[in-house]
Amino acid sequence: MKITKILVALSFLFAVATANAGTLTVTGNMEATYQSEPEKTTGNPLGMDRELKFAGSTELDNGITVSVFQDTSDNLGYGNSQIAFGNIMGLATIYVGSDADPVDGIDDVTPSAYEEANGSGSGTYVDIGSLAGQMGIGTKFSLPILGAVDFKYYPKGDSAKNGDNVSSADTSASVGSGSSLSINSNLGDLPVIGGALSGATLRTGYSENDNSTVAETDDVTELTAALNYAYGPLSFGIQKKYNNLGTTVATTDSIFYKDTVVGIAYAVNDSLSLSYNRYTSQRHNTAAANAEQETDAINIGYTVGGMTIGFQDAQTDNAGYTLNSKDDTRTIGISVAF
Repeated sequence: MKITKILVALSFLFAVATANAGTLTVTGNMEATYQSEPEKTTGNPLGMDRELKFAGSTELDNGITVSVFQDTSDNLGYGNSQIAFGNIMGLATIYVGSDADPVDGIDDVTPSAYEEANGSGSGTYVDIGSLAGQMGIGTKFSLPILGAVDFKYYPKGDSAKNGDNVSSADTSASVGSGSSLSINSNLGDLPVIGGALSGATLRTGYSENDNSTVAETDDVTELTAALNYAYGPLSFGIQKKYNNLGTTVATTDSIFYKDTVVGIAYAVNDSLSLSYNRYTSQRHNTAAANAEQETDAINIGYTVGGMTIGFQDAQTDNAGYTLNSKDDTRTIGISVAF
């Protein structure tokens, strides 16, 4: 009901306002990679990622900004899209679409020179941000001391990306709604002690997803907290994550993960940076072995204009939570943004 009232209010605001001429931009990026896997048969080591983004923006006479975008998938098909209304009452932004899940946006925010510790495929992890890509409505605003708040509500987590004037009806009828929240706090803004915490940020997130409407089943629950600190060219971060996958069968035990991520990065100069990253994950599954999985990665990043050259050497112990299993990767990537 609250969501409906917000949309009605927005409709009135836009109905009495006219738009100024807007702008349209096309941006994108491409990355080519070469990866070797000493513990596996590599096959063809070459890979490529590509994405285009079409974005437009305008401003209404009443000061409200309107921005839209549509991006593409790797095969240049339709990806995620969003329409956002900014400067609502001078305070908030309201957005609708399948992009920008708050928790997915902070799944790993520890410093890195190139990729996350598990970003090049080393290890088998189940990460937070399960609602990413779902259609929902969200709002962003800032609060004193607390910082930037981002909240998104998903009426139904059925993965349907409807066209206009239609609904998903009984698509995945057994799933319910979900919500996702993140808060980005600059600890230097805290009263009294803020001066001593300059350069430190705290990001927290919480997500809940009713993945089954069957009675006596558990919802998907995700929690995270990340503390980062930067001093000159050196930055350090530690992040804790909890991911409960929920259940779809009544009275069964859910599988959950407790993860710790650490990153230390050093900027040699404006172009070259180095980092050490570690990802440790403990799985709790009553029906399987649960050896602690750990990935250590060394990253090098070199940026020239819109081009970045990156290297990662990642080594995983107890891969897939199986004792003594290895999954090591070495990756070189060249990405260009335009």
